[in-house]
Formats: sequence, C-alpha cells, structure tokens
Amino acid sequence: MPITLRQATHGDLPEMKELYVGTITTVCTNDYTPEQVAIWASSAQKAQRWIDLIDHQLVLIAQKDNNIVGFCSLDKNVYIDFMYVHKDYQHQGIAKTLLLAIEDKARNTGTSTITSDISKTARPFFERKGYKVIKEQINIRQGIEIINYKMSKDINPE
Repeated sequence: MPITLRQATHGDLPEMKELYVGTITTVCTNDYTPEQVAIWASSAQKAQRWIDLIDHQLVLIAQKDNNIVGFCSLDKNVYIDFMYVHKDYQHQGIAKTLLLAIEDKARNTGTSTITSDISKTARPFFERKGYKVIKEQINIRQGIEIINYKMSKDINPE
C-alpha cells in the first residue's frame, strides 16, 4: 500500500510521540550517547509542546496501512521543526516524500529559504537534499551537550 500524506490532528499525538521516541532511541544511537538519547527522547513528555505543535504549525503525517510511519512540521512557513520516520520504515523514501511536500508548502507561501536544526543522524540525508550547514550548534539539555547543525536551503532558486 502506498504512503499517503495528511495533516495531523490532536488525535495523532500519542502515535506521533511513540514514533518520535522509538526513532530517537534506535536510529540515533550511533551518533549520540545513551544519556543524550534519553534526554532528547524525554521531550516527548512535554505535553504542551506537542499540543502547540499541532495548533501552530503545519504538521504532515505519512501514513501506510493506517499507521503513522513519519511526520514533518513546518513552523511559520520557514522552519522545519520536526522530521521523523518510524524506525521500521527507514530508507523507504518517506522522509523524501515528507520533505518535498513541506518544501512545496513553504514555496507556495513565497518562502525562499527554509531552515532547520538537524541531528548528526539526519545531516547526511539533508545534505543530499541540498541543505547546507550554516553552523554546528551545542545545545545544553539537563546539563548535557547535544550537538546538531543549523542548516538551510534555497527553495526558490532563480
């Protein structure tokens, strides 16, 4: 069955959070320590953050066989806030499908540059899709350093 895209609802939040934690705690373990992974995944417990995500951002769900297999969000038409693909559905074109859809949505609002804060794990994927590293960032969460990259892409080259 093919992947379908749709806008997320509050009812999707439990499955989205489960996917988020499952992806971080399995896919990202080669790039981050167990302590970093635990701190990162713990942000799924910030209930208001997730409610605000649905209320204030464009959130696209990738669905297959009535299961959420990925999701991506666009904040203020210029910033990719979330991009996660289910741990069991990696390398199947889901992230590419979500990214192209989000870029199209941004482009249709007149946005010319899109940015995101990208994990070490996701950096190669985003680089293959034309994103460039602006700078390496060190985030301190609960006293622990977690490195990611500010990246951007010109989505309206002319």
